[in-house]
Amino acid sequence: MSRPGWDVPQQARQVARRLPRGGYVNLGIGLPAAVADQIDPDQHVVFHCENGLIGYRGMVGGDDPDPDVIDAGSRQVALIPGAAVVGHDLSFAIARGGRLDATVLGAYQVSADGDLANWTTPAARLSGVGGAMDLALGAKQVIVMMRHRARDGAPKIVQRCSYPLTARRCVGLVVTELAVIEVTADGLAVRQLAPDITFDDLQNATDAPLLAPSATP
Repeated sequence: MSRPGWDVPQQARQVARRLPRGGYVNLGIGLPAAVADQIDPDQHVVFHCENGLIGYRGMVGGDDPDPDVIDAGSRQVALIPGAAVVGHDLSFAIARGGRLDATVLGAYQVSADGDLANWTTPAARLSGVGGAMDLALGAKQVIVMMRHRARDGAPKIVQRCSYPLTARRCVGLVVTELAVIEVTADGLAVRQLAPDITFDDLQNATDAPLLAPSATP
């Protein structure tokens, strides 16, 4: 039985179409990596990943995979013309230095205020914050791409995060398989619902109150 809402490629397209044209964008591991497969070349987005690739795309049919060209999640990707491969020191200097127009990250929880928790859970036996903290604080825009519920069915968009935070008030946009939701001063504003998903469906799957599309500018 298929999940309700968008599949992963469709969800990734929702993220891709909201990236700034000509932007310099970091993609995190997990679901966000799929955005590299869905970007329109006419957007001229340059993707960055923590392990030092600057300028890459997803693999397409006919590509000759290079085992040395992988993203931060060890997924094979392809370099675009003009790409660069740099060391971790420069890659993180870029992340920390405000050079990125946006970062797309996964999350365990996002709060109504835009707090991000994406590095550990109480059940984790071994975890580390990695580069997520640098990206959440250094990028000009933080977009979260995640499932709407955890594996146990718990909502991942919550009034207040119960997991250790990566950064406070950093998330501007959340894209799940059910909807696109913007974090605003007035609350969590629903910008788009996936096909066959009603506002009531979405609210029932969310711990924090939502602003209906008709109530948002």
